[in-house]
Amino acid sequence: MDNDLMRFSVAMPEGLLVRFDHLVARRGLAKNRSEVIRDLVRDALVEEECATPGTEVMGTLTIVFDHHANDLQEKLHVIQHEYFEFIICSTHVHLDQHNCLEVIVLRGETGLVQDIANLILGTKGVKNGKLALTTTGHHL
Repeated sequence: MDNDLMRFSVAMPEGLLVRFDHLVARRGLAKNRSEVIRDLVRDALVEEECATPGTEVMGTLTIVFDHHANDLQEKLHVIQHEYFEFIICSTHVHLDQHNCLEVIVLRGETGLVQDIANLILGTKGVKNGKLALTTTGHHL
């Protein structure tokens, strides 16, 4: 195979193609089928890379908590200071008189980042949260 872009054709059921075209349209005027397919392939490769043990990843952990919960903010600060070399930054947002949202940016080996996230998510008083992982971009 030469260095030219490889072109391929995929048979797709009409209903699936119609739904895919709606997805392409939602992605904006600058996107076409080929670009959306590339995006989807890239997303799958990133997901696979992030699931590979030993891979360095970036993560955003978003949590919602009641800041009036017993010593919760102190517990969260202790965890973040314990793992300070893996926590790049955090942003704290007041949602209302009781609830706060915090976004914590992490960087490290995938298992460790997940462990830190689970430690924070498992802290009594954290109402809800989610970890989103991505690569550092070296292999994209």
